[in-house]
Parts: sequence; C-alpha cells; structure tokens
Amino acid sequence: MASKKFKVISHYYNNYSLWSMFKAKNLSPQKLAGFTALIISIVIALGSWVVDGSWQVVLGAFVLTFLVSYYLYLYTLQNFIYRKIKLIYKFIYQTKASKREEFFQKNILPSKTIEEVSEDVEKWASQKKEELENLRRNEEFRKEFLLNLSHELKTPIFAVQGYIHTLLDGALEDPNVNKLFLKNATKNIDRLCRLIDDLDEISKLESGEMMVNAEVFIIQDLIKDVFDTLSLKANSKGIKFSFKKGCEAPQPVYADKEKIRQVLINLVDNSIKYGKQDGHTIASIYSMDGKRVLVEISDDGIGMAEEHLPRVFERFYRTDRARSRDIGGTGLGLAIVKHIVEAHDQSITVRSKPEIGSTFGFTLESGRE
Repeated sequence: MASKKFKVISHYYNNYSLWSMFKAKNLSPQKLAGFTALIISIVIALGSWVVDGSWQVVLGAFVLTFLVSYYLYLYTLQNFIYRKIKLIYKFIYQTKASKREEFFQKNILPSKTIEEVSEDVEKWASQKKEELENLRRNEEFRKEFLLNLSHELKTPIFAVQGYIHTLLDGALEDPNVNKLFLKNATKNIDRLCRLIDDLDEISKLESGEMMVNAEVFIIQDLIKDVFDTLSLKANSKGIKFSFKKGCEAPQPVYADKEKIRQVLINLVDNSIKYGKQDGHTIASIYSMDGKRVLVEISDDGIGMAEEHLPRVFERFYRTDRARSRDIGGTGLGLAIVKHIVEAHDQSITVRSKPEIGSTFGFTLESGRE
C-alpha cells in the first residue's frame, strides 16, 4: 500500500513539478515571469526566516519580492526579448506597419513560446536554403542553356559563312561545286530558321501567350493523320506504323487538337529518327480513371540510358550530340512537347532502354461526359 502511495506521489511530482512546468512547450511570458518570481521569492523568504525568524517579515518579504520580481521580469521579457523577436519576424516576413502586423504583435506573438519561435526561424532558414539551391540550379541551367544556344546558333551560321566565303573566293565560277555549296548553305539557313521558330514557340508557351483552345475529338483519328503525314519519311527507313491490339476503339479526348497534333508529330518523328531500319512505331491509348486518357508512342529503336531520362525534356539536351546533329532537329522538340502537355494541366513521361526502344506517354482529359 505504501509503495503504491509512493508511486502516485512520484507520478504527481514528475508531472506537476515546477521543473516540468518550466519544460512545458506552451509556456507563456506571464507563466515564465510568475515561476521565476516565485523561485526568487522563496529564496528571499527563506533568507528572511534565517535572519529574522518572524513569519510576518517572511510573508512580507515573499509578497513584496514576488510582485517586484514578477512585474520587473515580465516587463523585461516583453519589452526587450520580444522586441528582438519582433525584429526577427519583420526580417523573416518582410512586413510593413499595418493593422495585421499590430494584431500579430499584440495577440499572436506574445503567446508564442521560444520553441515555436525557434521552429519558425528554422522553417524560414530551410525555405531560404531551398530558394538559394533553386537559384544555383537555375543559374547552372541558364549557363548551360546559353552555352548550348550559342553552340546551336554557331554551327549553321559558321557553315553558311564558310560556303559563302568559298563561293566569293572563286568557287562561284566552278559549276561543279557552286550549286552544291548553295544547297548546303540553304539547308543550314533552314535549320537556323527552325531553331528561331522553336525558340519563339517555347517563349510563348512559357509566358502563357499561347492559348489552349480545347475541343472534343477522337485521338485515334488524329494519330492516323500524323501517321499519314510522316508515312514517306517512315517508308524511307522501312518503319511500319500501327496501333496496339485492343486500342483501336474510338477514344474521345478534350484538348487543343492542333497543339496535340504538334505533340504527336514530334514524338512520331523522333521514333522514326531514332528507330531502327525496318522497325515499328506503335500507338497505344488507355482510359485510366474515366477522367483521363493515356496516349503512348513506342518504338524499337536505339533507346536511351537511364541517366538521360530525367533530362530529355530540357531545351537542347541531347543524349548523343554528334549523332543527334547528324539526324537533324533543333534539340527543342521534346521541350515544346512538355510545355504543350503541361499547358493542358497534364503530364508526360518516358521509358527507355538502350537497343530496346523508347516509349513516350502523356495524359489528356477524357472527352466522355
């Protein structure tokens, strides 16, 4: 019985002692001032008892010390420490004098504990650290983008410059090379024009200038149109177009038809460029959750290593620069595709393995009511 009683007293002491109250997370300035004043008062009262021994003196010393200590400590806490905390919050939130700020300082801030203030500062510091990391990544991306842009622009410009200078130096009079040089110069000028057009289109997509005019249409019909458009290019490599078995049933989608046509042309064109001789390009359409439709374009071409997949939608990113440049293209096609899909509030993904092939998939809103 005595052991049980001791446990109850011990439990009460551990949970309701002054020390546990000091450790409380939501300790207010008033409580902190009260506890501090109480400890000081008890010490002074005990000193008075030792010196005088009179309970009136002890009581008077206790009350007077408690009141003076309480108000002095509370005044110091609120007017010094919390003034510093207010400055911290002003620095964190960059606030200006307003009714909202006054309400925060008078009602919310005094109720915050040091632990809560510390958490707020840690959150702010973590946020700023993340912002700095994003700025560093953006700066690295900007440098890489400018480097790639400079390289992509210089290649056709220097080629045109070389052909024209050679013609002016006397090759213009040579019928064996003059037409060839002019044709090559024209090819590079066309490439430069495509690059500028693609850059202009990406700028419009990123700035939101290009509007999405959505309508309901059958996605299989649009894919067939794209297959027909690129059939000559596919036939030159013996590549066959087809739909995956079970995906032939008409599937309506709600999207901007011409922009999705551009997405499909880019993806199917890539499947031809990087597809193997006498290969296949297969289109698959899946109804996902009744609200979205997944469209996939697959090939059995050269594929890509896994480390390239997170970056294939970046502007000018090439898995094999020399080979990509020989094949053609501006290096902006997949970036445009990603922007168009995201302008529809949808997502695009890629799966690929070297020498097995690649699959690009994007979602669209279902056109079924």
